[in-house]
Amino acid sequence: ASVISLFIHIKTNIMRVRPSFPGIVLLSGLITGTLGILAAIVQYRIMFPGQQISRLFAYIGSGVFGKAAFSGDPAMAWYGLLFHYVIALLFSLLFFLLYPKIPVLRKYPVTTGLGYGLLVWCIMQAIVLPLSNVPHGPLHLVNSMIGILILILMIGLPVSFIARRYYAEF
Repeated sequence: ASVISLFIHIKTNIMRVRPSFPGIVLLSGLITGTLGILAAIVQYRIMFPGQQISRLFAYIGSGVFGKAAFSGDPAMAWYGLLFHYVIALLFSLLFFLLYPKIPVLRKYPVTTGLGYGLLVWCIMQAIVLPLSNVPHGPLHLVNSMIGILILILMIGLPVSFIARRYYAEF
């Protein structure tokens, strides 16, 4: 019984310590980045069975390196993974900066997450991808819907709930 009360005491005291703003943004970026890349891997495996996952990461890296990302250099896959996490971190930072300035975001965390996931998709499609060196092709409705769903579930909703808890605790 004393061990259980010790764990309860530790958990209670840890929960009272507010993480720093950079710390919570980094944590949010790591969580959403990991969820996003796991979803992308599952989608990639379904769409391209038998292909190496490193090719998916190289595709992300091609945003900066263009066709050179597909050279087979293992570093390109690592760069792609790094760029993926940087993008997730930046979208988390954007949300954490907007959250305290737009009061309605606090009222409806699910709606906020849905909207933010859709906003992330729009920003990626309208700004990030056109400015990158990623091979471009036409938008397909099914792929777009899958992409939107992934961004809602893996970035929008998690960052909405993380921010809600962070700003509500103190």
